[in-house]
Amino acid sequence: MRLRRITARRSPVHGKGLFALRQIAAGERLIEYKGDVTTWRRAAARQQSVAGHTFVFGLSSGRVIDGSRGGNSARFLNHACMPNCEAIEVGDRVFIHALVAIAAGEELFIDYGLAVDGEVTEDVRAQYLCRCGASACRQTMLSAVQS
Repeated sequence: MRLRRITARRSPVHGKGLFALRQIAAGERLIEYKGDVTTWRRAAARQQSVAGHTFVFGLSSGRVIDGSRGGNSARFLNHACMPNCEAIEVGDRVFIHALVAIAAGEELFIDYGLAVDGEVTEDVRAQYLCRCGASACRQTMLSAVQS
């Protein structure tokens, strides 16, 4: 029997988050980001964004994994400018791996590196405001290139 390594619960950063239940080694694969693999258009049409929550993970193929449809707890990963995890894409699948050793009780984070079409205005920045609180926080969930 495998012991659970992570759990979803209320996050001090935003909504729900994922937390380590035990010590996690750097490089360890933690979870697959699951959901319906579809188009951006279809995901956006059925998106019911609630208070800044979105559960869509973009793939390099141009498709997305819609974690709100058939997804798992990986959809609760929060953004941080100095993340302790990374997303590794393999075809139409995404796996979350630890970048560093993570202590039991620590929240798991990835850098969303979001991209938006068009000009990045103050309104857009406000919509994608980062709440990570890291000393090197760039104040946005947008990619470093766009911010």
